[in-house]
Amino acid sequence: MRKTWLVAVMLVLAGCQQQAKTETATPAAGGGSANNPQTEEQKTLYALGLSIGRSISVFDMTPEELEYVKAGISTQVKGEKSPVDMETYGPKLQELARTRSNRKAEVEKANAKKFLDEAAKESGAVKTESGLVYKELTAGTGELPKASDIVKVHYKGTLTNGTEFDSSYKRGEPTQFPLQGVIKCWTEGVQKMKVGGKAKLVCPSDIAYGDRGAPPNIPGGAALVFEVELLEIVKQPDAPPMMGNPGGPPPGKPAAADKK
Repeated sequence: MRKTWLVAVMLVLAGCQQQAKTETATPAAGGGSANNPQTEEQKTLYALGLSIGRSISVFDMTPEELEYVKAGISTQVKGEKSPVDMETYGPKLQELARTRSNRKAEVEKANAKKFLDEAAKESGAVKTESGLVYKELTAGTGELPKASDIVKVHYKGTLTNGTEFDSSYKRGEPTQFPLQGVIKCWTEGVQKMKVGGKAKLVCPSDIAYGDRGAPPNIPGGAALVFEVELLEIVKQPDAPPMMGNPGGPPPGKPAAADKK
């Protein structure tokens, strides 16, 4: 129920932000307009609207559908009688969000299929049983990592349309992580690389972020493209030496034979 309430609140706030966009002719307090924030407070409030808008993108609304949201906001703000009973329709928000999300993911996967098929036809590309399309860009000369290893890499990730959603290069430093703690596409793909090598991983959604995606930057059902440079297999510190008799009683506790 808490999730449903949260979704409802987000819808209201998002609609308010959209309503503000239609009022561009009305100057906002402190100068500027709803589409042209000037003060720090106005910009912060605008950022709030952007954040909420991203959060409700799961509803995949048409402009016409958005008008119903705005009408509901207007009714609530003005204290008018609603033609819709919130007790009846409020709980339906969560199901609508799920339905719209699944619908959008299916469209995304259908669009991604052609991209994946074309990527698999590239010279040097290999498509694995999982659907991963692996292509070596630069051969490495070091060790091959295992799934249990921690690796240090540089990488960038893009959507199939070329939009970049993440890059360690832009952050100015490589990142490291356990291979068992990332998406399946990386766990599988990076194990094919030798240290010093660089590869392109084209990942279907099934081994990336699935139908849910990773909002707001990665839509549900999206295929992803990563360029990965394997810099190092990070050696884990040795376990401290065991104290006492391995397999014997814990320190301070007598063995069974010593008990009275």
